[in-house]
Amino acid sequence: MGKISKVLVANRGEIAMRVLRTCREMGIKTVAVYSDPDRECNHVRFADEAYNIGPADSSSSYLNIEKIIEVAQKSDADAIHPGYGFLSENARFSKAVEKVGLIFIGPSPHSIDIMGNKLAAKKAVSNFDIPMVPGVDHPVADKAEAKKIAEELGFPILIKAAAGGGGKGMRVVDSIDTIEEQLDRAISEAKSAFGDGSVFIERYITKPRHIEFQIFGDKKGNYVHLFERECSIQRRHQKVVEEAPSAVLTEELRDRMGKAAIDVARSCDYYGAGTVEFMLDENLDFYFLEMNTRLQVEHPVTELITGLDLVKLQIHIAEGEDIPFSQEDMKISGHAFELRVYAEDPMNQFLPDSGVLKTYRAPDGNGIRVDDGFTQGQEISIHYDPLISKLISYGETREEAISKMLRAIEEYRIEGLATTLPFGKYVFEHRAFIDGDFDTKFVDRYFYPSLKEIEKPERDQLEASVVLASWLHQKKTHSTKMGTDSDKPSPWRRRYS
Repeated sequence: MGKISKVLVANRGEIAMRVLRTCREMGIKTVAVYSDPDRECNHVRFADEAYNIGPADSSSSYLNIEKIIEVAQKSDADAIHPGYGFLSENARFSKAVEKVGLIFIGPSPHSIDIMGNKLAAKKAVSNFDIPMVPGVDHPVADKAEAKKIAEELGFPILIKAAAGGGGKGMRVVDSIDTIEEQLDRAISEAKSAFGDGSVFIERYITKPRHIEFQIFGDKKGNYVHLFERECSIQRRHQKVVEEAPSAVLTEELRDRMGKAAIDVARSCDYYGAGTVEFMLDENLDFYFLEMNTRLQVEHPVTELITGLDLVKLQIHIAEGEDIPFSQEDMKISGHAFELRVYAEDPMNQFLPDSGVLKTYRAPDGNGIRVDDGFTQGQEISIHYDPLISKLISYGETREEAISKMLRAIEEYRIEGLATTLPFGKYVFEHRAFIDGDFDTKFVDRYFYPSLKEIEKPERDQLEASVVLASWLHQKKTHSTKMGTDSDKPSPWRRRYS
């Protein structure tokens, strides 16, 4: 395995820019690919070369394995970085890349295959002392069997798709009366989303926190973890706010979870960047959820507390190099947050929005980082994920990082479509979040009730409620200080409402 001299980035938006920038710093030539509507996007302009790979539909462009490999060969690239999403966790893609003699900057097809299926992952880690949520380790389709399992586990239970993620094929069941209906729905949704209707059943943890560990392995069998990220602020089972480190982990718990994360990686002979996800209950007991075999959206918070460039480390490992440090070398320095700035309307169930960035001015200054892939005048397309940017803050303490994040949200100017910036302000000013007393039900417990005025706001929620009321007034009068614009109906709303 030799030095990589040219990388094709098989992605778009902010993650494409993120990878391209590190490649440039390393003196590596770059190749971008783009669909028809992405012709003027930043990653196309930034790369040394750029090639059109098809129309807007992802299956004809960013998911077109044959076309991407054809471009890589045509441009004399010697490696492909998949970013996240699209083909990043596709074993068939990584096999195809290796088959033509190119380097896949990621794990082996074997690791992707095993960890891409939750039941296969459970089986792989069963030889290690890794806590898992009580449940079954095989697909369940028979309704009588489902009822029997549920009664043994006790309600509530979680019916969960074996393949895929993102909350699809997932149903919480509170009673025996609804289990048949929910089983049918979960199987149908899993089959539609992933082409695999296999589901299994676990006990449902009622107040879970989502804690994940960044791990790295090299091709010599060396492993390290780069500490944890707290990812409990979610909507639709998908993350919106992340932080590192978690506000609740003790050093002893961090060590135990880190060791478990490395054991998960060992179970499938993993190399490259990966993330091992756990649930943490209210008693601080943790359970293995799954492993993501790619770079995560939220990797910048890990970079800020460790001082590492994770993309650079990915590339070196793909070249066959050893991890250049040991676990004992790693120390946590400071605290970091990430807010995903989506083109979504928090006031309308986080419904995706689209449109032109009429105004786009990102904040900057001490302790602020913005990873984005767009500039003023460009369009946030209906065809792809509505992520505009990632707003990241860093401070010596958690309190300082919160203050910097709030300052940055105030400075951010986005006009032309709704964004999650107002929601971010709500979160970072909320007493439960400031105190670290929250779980994955934060949105359901605090945001929606305040939004609907179902219950009178508590004293410690008053300021956040005022913020929301103010923003509603701004929205009504077409003020776009915080990134809202309701002049035109969104094609997302026309399509999905």
